[in-house]
Amino acid sequence: MTNDSALSTQHSALLSAIVLAGGKSSRMGQDKALLTVQGEPLLQRVCHVAAACADSVYIVTPWPKRYQHLNLPRCQFIQEAPLNQGALVGFAQGLAQVQTDWVLLLACDLPKLQVEVLQGWAVELDNVSEDAIAALAHHTKGWEPLCGFYHRRCLPQLLDFINQGGRSFQQWLQQHSVQVLAVPDTNMLLNCNTPEDWASL
Repeated sequence: MTNDSALSTQHSALLSAIVLAGGKSSRMGQDKALLTVQGEPLLQRVCHVAAACADSVYIVTPWPKRYQHLNLPRCQFIQEAPLNQGALVGFAQGLAQVQTDWVLLLACDLPKLQVEVLQGWAVELDNVSEDAIAALAHHTKGWEPLCGFYHRRCLPQLLDFINQGGRSFQQWLQQHSVQVLAVPDTNMLLNCNTPEDWASL
C-alpha cells in the first residue's frame, strides 16, 4: 500500500494518525506488533495503511527501539510512559502531540484493515456534527474505539476522565456524542489477541 492511494491533499493535510503499540500481548504470548502477515510485521502493515490515509503518523509505544528496524515511512515514535496504563492513556499521550483537528486511531493488531474504507470514512468527517467527539463503528459490544476517528477537542475531557481514574474507552465514550460509521465488511475490524485468533487468519 503506497501513498498513491492517499486522499487528496485537502483531506490528508487535515488528518493525523495514531497507532497504539503498547499492549503487553499477554494472551498472545509474544509481541503482536511483530507477528507477520504475508511476510510483513503487523505494526508495519498497520502503519502503511495509516500513512495512506493521513499526513503524519505517530506510533505510541513504551518500546520505540524494539520497532526501529521496521520500514515505517513518515512515522514518528512517541515514548509511552508510565507502563501498563492502558490504551486510553496511550491515546491521550499521542493526542497531545497532534496538530490536526481529526486523528485516525488504530490498534497495531488489525491485520485486515482496508485503506479504501478508512479513506471513505475520512471524507465523511466533513459532515460530523460539531458536538461529536468521535466517529466510530458500533457493534453489539459497544463502540470500536481502536479503529476510527477522534476530534482533537476531546483532549480536555479525556484528560479529566483519566485523572479521575478512568481507563475504559467504552465508559468514556458513553459520556459523549459519537457519530456512527457504517462498516461494509466486519472482517476489517478483526483483531488478534490470542494464538487461536492468529490461527484463524
